[in-house]
Amino acid sequence: MVTISLMGQLQTADGERDLACEVSSPLTVRQVIQRQGVQLRHLLQLIREKKVLVTINKKIASDDSLVHDGDAIRLVGHDGFGGSGLGPSHT
Repeated sequence: MVTISLMGQLQTADGERDLACEVSSPLTVRQVIQRQGVQLRHLLQLIREKKVLVTINKKIASDDSLVHDGDAIRLVGHDGFGGSGLGPSHT
């Protein structure tokens, strides 16, 4: 099982901050997020825009990093300026 923790201002539409996902073989962070369905889909855009820091087991990672059974993913929202500009850009 992989655990996903949403930090800072991030949370699901239901207000959840801690999720879990079963993995039988290594997956990328992106694939793990996609498996969570609509509740985390918005995070993929924020990660691409560098508004979310990804860590795996307390080490900086990316959406292409591999995740294994037992790993802990943390997603930390930021906009680089200390504000709350966590909405996706529409440019």
